[in-house]
Amino acid sequence: MLSLVIVAGLLAFASGKPCETQTSNSELNMSLNKNLLRSLETQEGLPNPSVHLALRLSNFHNLAKESEHLNKLKNDLHNDTQSSLSKSQSVVGLLSLYTLALKSSCYDLNTITFTVGGRSETLLTHLKNQMEQEKEHITFSHRPLTNYYQYSLGVLALCVSDIRVNHHVTHKLIKAADHEQFKQGDTESTDTYAMAGMALQCVKDAGSHVQNAMELDTVLSKIQQKLLASRRDDGHIGNEFSTGLAVQALLAMGRPVSECAASMEAMRTDARNNRYHNAMAISQVLPALQQKSYLTVKSKECLNEDDTLVLEPIDPVVVLPSQTKVTVTVEVVMSSGAAALYSVEVPKGRSLLEALELLKIENVGFTFDKESSLWGPFLSMVNGEQARQNDRRYWHLSSDGTALSEGISDFKIDAAQKITLKNTVY
Repeated sequence: MLSLVIVAGLLAFASGKPCETQTSNSELNMSLNKNLLRSLETQEGLPNPSVHLALRLSNFHNLAKESEHLNKLKNDLHNDTQSSLSKSQSVVGLLSLYTLALKSSCYDLNTITFTVGGRSETLLTHLKNQMEQEKEHITFSHRPLTNYYQYSLGVLALCVSDIRVNHHVTHKLIKAADHEQFKQGDTESTDTYAMAGMALQCVKDAGSHVQNAMELDTVLSKIQQKLLASRRDDGHIGNEFSTGLAVQALLAMGRPVSECAASMEAMRTDARNNRYHNAMAISQVLPALQQKSYLTVKSKECLNEDDTLVLEPIDPVVVLPSQTKVTVTVEVVMSSGAAALYSVEVPKGRSLLEALELLKIENVGFTFDKESSLWGPFLSMVNGEQARQNDRRYWHLSSDGTALSEGISDFKIDAAQKITLKNTVY
């Protein structure tokens, strides 16, 4: 009898930790879910379709707030996108995320139209047309009008919407992955491999690339190996902000959850350390931690959904400005290679954007302009020289020689350092 008691006690002890871990992880997911929902109240600029997508893929919902955000997407984002289409701008990435967000709410996509030049066509028709333009640009210029990340998003959005993707459109993506063309500058883009993996897996599942199924299988295997090979010792794949999409992709491509355990734990550690203070980052991490992916949208049913997610009131946090100042050296490297050095004293804990604004105020010849994106503001011009997507250039940012993984409004200045802004081709 005593032995049975001892055995029962050991079993209870052995099973305690996993249960505690599971509860802890569930609480963490709920916290991220609430942070994402709370971001709807503080967001600046246009409503973010990626945030809506993550909220809809979650296990827990606040249906009233999600419905309110959906209406904002259908008005504010829709009107802004229509304006871009009227100017013949390439917005395939935004159209794709808009499509995925609507699909995640089980919205009838055939009722969403844009009127351009007096002609009204559906969202999906515009997306197909934009993808054709991207494909043609690859044919003649060996690269998309935008980039392969947005191109992959386009394939994914069409596929999950049950639109048969043009074989030639898919084939361009397969060839780009096979020839390892997913790069930003000299660095391989983990985000692009992840998005391409989800897009091509959707195409495979739909059975719409039957002309060369072996070619598709081969490149999907290559993408998986690329993602796994870029996993660091700490579990991150690529960097802290590409791990969410990478895990989504690996799960979508059929890799076992156990194989992603280290990466998922790395994201949980980041979340507990408040690393994800950008809503866009949370929107990519949350589905992965709930073992879902953007591919899940294809089979999403909006029936008998949970509606228990409630935001508790929180006291506003007053952050007193630091009295400690640190010296930030800013190096600007133009496209010609010419460089200029500046120095500015910055209160510790300020963002890089605030540091650059302080430097600009000092009237020492440093100027910059910024543009908005779903990830927040980014540099578009420094000292009169542009570096924008249309020019296939960007301002590469680094701190003491290490590339920044955060944007200018998220990266914090915690110590004296040298920030380099380099006009770079991608």
